[in-house]
Amino acid sequence: MFSIPEQFSNATKANFEAQFAIFSTLTNKAFEGVEKFVDLNLTAAKASLEETSTTAKQLLSAKDPQEFFSLATAQAQPSAEKTIAYGRHLATIATSTGAEFSKAAETQIAETNRKVISLVDEVSKNAPAGTENAVAMFKSAIGNATAGYEQFTKTAKQAIESMEANVSNAVNQFSAAAAKAAPVKK
Repeated sequence: MFSIPEQFSNATKANFEAQFAIFSTLTNKAFEGVEKFVDLNLTAAKASLEETSTTAKQLLSAKDPQEFFSLATAQAQPSAEKTIAYGRHLATIATSTGAEFSKAAETQIAETNRKVISLVDEVSKNAPAGTENAVAMFKSAIGNATAGYEQFTKTAKQAIESMEANVSNAVNQFSAAAAKAAPVKK
């Protein structure tokens, strides 16, 4: 049997370790998202540079202004499609990173909450007579904090879903506008 100060010391240490674990996990998830974003941008920049070079060569080889404008117009549709694909890929990265971030946070917070409740239960077994009301109030406070966190998590998920829907809607609208604006191929 542990003394109450020793139990709190162990709980404080465990809480510190849990906080470090959640910080480490969330930092890793954030870096993974940034890495995907940088990789996407490097790939897009490389492809854009190659396509710009090819397009410039084609445009410079035009024999008359009509051919020049015809070549320039022909590049509009593929460029719009690539921009749309980039936007979708970027939205996918943001969505998956956000989901991984939320999942990691929920897992760590649930584990920390479980440990705190376990500690309270253990301490309450060894609590001196007459402290039942204080223990009940403490358990109630933990329950309220947990309920508040669950409501916050639910609201955050709804906000993320709304943002994802808005991004998807914007990309779809841009796709439709680009398709209408593209020249009709004969």
